[in-house]
Amino acid sequence: MIAREQLEKHQIWLYAAVLMIAAGFGLLWPESSKSFDQMISIVLAILMYGMFAQIPFFRLKAALTNRKFIYALLITNYIAVPVLVWGLTRFLSADPAILLGVLLVLLTPCIDYVIVFTHLGRGNEKLVLVSTPILFVTQMLLLPVYLWLFMGKTAAEIVSVGPFFEAFLGLIVAPLLLALLTQWWARRQPKGEHLLDAAAWLPVPFMALTLFVVVASQIAKLYTSFESIVQVVPVYAAYMVITPIVARIVSRLFRLDTGAARALIFSAATRNSLVVLPFALALPEPLNGVVSAVIVTQTVVELIGELVYIRLVPKVLLRGTD
Repeated sequence: MIAREQLEKHQIWLYAAVLMIAAGFGLLWPESSKSFDQMISIVLAILMYGMFAQIPFFRLKAALTNRKFIYALLITNYIAVPVLVWGLTRFLSADPAILLGVLLVLLTPCIDYVIVFTHLGRGNEKLVLVSTPILFVTQMLLLPVYLWLFMGKTAAEIVSVGPFFEAFLGLIVAPLLLALLTQWWARRQPKGEHLLDAAAWLPVPFMALTLFVVVASQIAKLYTSFESIVQVVPVYAAYMVITPIVARIVSRLFRLDTGAARALIFSAATRNSLVVLPFALALPEPLNGVVSAVIVTQTVVELIGELVYIRLVPKVLLRGTD
């Protein structure tokens, strides 16, 4: 039987394989997309619970001990990155669906598998781990603000509050509360600790399952959204190229050590596509097809970029003694 550590160590290659299999499945059997559409919410909810259960929400005090890193993290993700995203989106068409998809995914820093990428890129993954509660709370608070700043009334016109609120409650709030309850129970009773240990197995297989279900259900829609995808791929590629440079500058300003600086680069580059996907799926037709296709495209571009990052960051951009 495979150990959880082994599963987590090789998860990137698992996701890459799943993406290719899902794409082939969705193209060969496009009629199955409706069945997968119905599974997305359930699979996502379980994945969210598994991920939230691993976030140390009761260790906020530990996160605040390295204030230099926290300040650098917040400035990079919520000042430098939004400025960069604003500049990159000036090259997009006026289609609000495309713009909304790009904003949703690029303005939300990752809180889950960024920890794995940081570890593989020889960064200080512990700093990222203890910072995840802060990143999660801040992005949920600031995302509506940024959508209003970047899109104005257009965002309110295409985003229906009702479905968005339902998606937020069902796929974010409910799994989050259940995860908090699990962590609280684990601090008090052995049974709760056993449940928390069991929940630690959920993220990797359910991340793979989520990627399969999402890609298999959405891949056929990519043909109808091909013009949108052609526009966003250069934006995503440029984002992956520029963000390490931006994060490197911020890390120098705050005089971060090598491990922390590498962690900052991975946090800036890795986005929260699966967490914002429920918001895209909550949009009315045909907007949800375009927005979800734009978000899924970012996942694919990011995965390729991260495979480059884990070699380039420690060997070229931020060399160390390790």
